[in-house]
Amino acid sequence: MKSGSNLEKVLKAGHFAFTGQLGPPRGTSAQEVRDKAAHLKGNVDAVNIMDNQTSVVRMSSWAACLILIQEGLEPNFQMVCRDRNRLAMQGDILGASAHGIKNMLCLSGDHQQFGDHPTAKGVFDIDSMQLISMVKGMRDEGKFMSGGDIEGPPRIFIGAAANPFAEPFRWRVHRLAKKVNAGVDFIQTQCIYNMEKFRQWVKQANDMGLTEKVHVLAGVTPVKSVGMARYMKSKIPGMDMPDDIIKRLQGAGKGKVADEGIKMACEQIEEFKEMEGAGVHLMAVEWEHRVPEIAELAKVLPRPQVD
Repeated sequence: MKSGSNLEKVLKAGHFAFTGQLGPPRGTSAQEVRDKAAHLKGNVDAVNIMDNQTSVVRMSSWAACLILIQEGLEPNFQMVCRDRNRLAMQGDILGASAHGIKNMLCLSGDHQQFGDHPTAKGVFDIDSMQLISMVKGMRDEGKFMSGGDIEGPPRIFIGAAANPFAEPFRWRVHRLAKKVNAGVDFIQTQCIYNMEKFRQWVKQANDMGLTEKVHVLAGVTPVKSVGMARYMKSKIPGMDMPDDIIKRLQGAGKGKVADEGIKMACEQIEEFKEMEGAGVHLMAVEWEHRVPEIAELAKVLPRPQVD
């Protein structure tokens, strides 16, 4: 069963997809979501809404998704396995679909000890692989995980994340294969800085025939500062930040580092187009106001109109 999502149509028509991301607020301000959404409208094909990212409490993903729909944008509903058991997950999936949410990203979730409630009980009733399989069964077979029948199955385009850089590197493509076998429709990768290693991962995926079965959107995060680059290199697990990126930012000159970060992101997007990838997932969280500029410089506008 097709989801009818704009993202699905863009990808299946063979266009280069361009998706964005939005972090929900630490409160009840729907206006904050609308203000961020205004910078994304017309510039991206869909917008990821994060689910208590970094294990910090924020407005629920599905609620922020509904605000996005009101603003004329297509949300990509993120769900992590950390906070819900399979009953709550299936209930939220039904509710999300009933409200017109057509895309979903299945994630394990950051461990709660890194967030603002470190003693919270992590649920992890199922993992991201099982979540993908569960959503596919709900959509394609009209069955709950228990085997019971669904009256009106959810129409969801199923996504998941991939990290091409975590060690051991040689197993990364096999983890992608497992997600493909579980039934994922599209993949958004961890933010990419080591282009050489990413090329190796894509070649492995091509050689295994995986890119014929799943749409891969390369993750791009513009670097705002030298400090951000150093933090990502030393503190974020699975992140591969080459020293030459840091040196290039250092050489940009005072007050020009952020612009250099955007220039580098646009260069990456140009290369991803040449690699004949499915698209790019731009993660400019708390930098949504610069997305129109990036989309313009990266020559991904206007976005395709699909029926």
